[in-house]
Amino acid sequence: MKILVTGGAGYIGGALTDILGKTEHSVKVYDSLLYEESYRKDVDFIFGDIRNTDKLSRLIKWADVVVWLAALVGDGACALNPDVAFDVNERCVKWLSKYSEKRIIFTSTCSVYGVADRELDESSSVNPLSVYASSKLKAEEHLKNKNALIFRLGTLFGAGDQFSRIRLDLVVNTLTVRAYKDGILRVFGGEQYRPLLHVKDSARAIFENLDNQHAGIFNLNGENVNIFDLSKKIKKHFPRVKIITEKMKFEDARNYRVKNAKAKKVLNFHAKYTVDQGIEEVKQLLEEKRIVDVNNPRYGNQTFLTKFSKYLV
Repeated sequence: MKILVTGGAGYIGGALTDILGKTEHSVKVYDSLLYEESYRKDVDFIFGDIRNTDKLSRLIKWADVVVWLAALVGDGACALNPDVAFDVNERCVKWLSKYSEKRIIFTSTCSVYGVADRELDESSSVNPLSVYASSKLKAEEHLKNKNALIFRLGTLFGAGDQFSRIRLDLVVNTLTVRAYKDGILRVFGGEQYRPLLHVKDSARAIFENLDNQHAGIFNLNGENVNIFDLSKKIKKHFPRVKIITEKMKFEDARNYRVKNAKAKKVLNFHAKYTVDQGIEEVKQLLEEKRIVDVNNPRYGNQTFLTKFSKYLV
């Protein structure tokens, strides 16, 4: 099978190409290397921006399956320039939906649900609270009548592969870094829930559904954990850490839990990696000094794009 992976040099893409590299599939990665300085994997690589549809169209004609990972990701990153965010996250997907009849696997986000006090399934009401969530929800609309499998991903965590940068701006990874570096975890509110998913589980779900006919929207989640309980999990790995709870409300208003029942029943998806495993992965990277400067802006989407605003054009 011929597989095109847009955004294949990124966080999920790194984990996915590791899996694909052990198969007989023919793989091409198309990526702008937004956060990277090089691409060193032994994978057929084409440098490019998904907004360059002339260049991208030739690769789509070649492919049997298009795995669309390319996106501007995160609430803060997308808020820096909403027009660019919608251009990349929605308008390019609209073009794809009109241009191609190939099978598409698309990664969306559980952030489209916004705030809820119960577990949500794919039929639940959506309430996007950010440019990021809104742009992804609009992209879903363009794909709903296509041969497209749409994964609404939980908040990712853990280490994806040895080449692509790890994201340290995601809640599990962020709090693990703070526990290691500062010895203190400040929890604002703490009752807000997040559906958490290891990055390798997201990649595996994509891989396992490349060549079937399943389509539509599927939540992907490993565990629903509130921030205070997450802090307690992290403390087990760093016993000397002090947890300080703050009554003030955190600026991120999202609070939601999601159900995996549809993915389990239809796709036979079961998360393999726990939050504790992800914490231990990041802890090991820090203790072994494999991440030297945790404050390097490249490890966070918003911090990088804020410093290097030239990329938001």
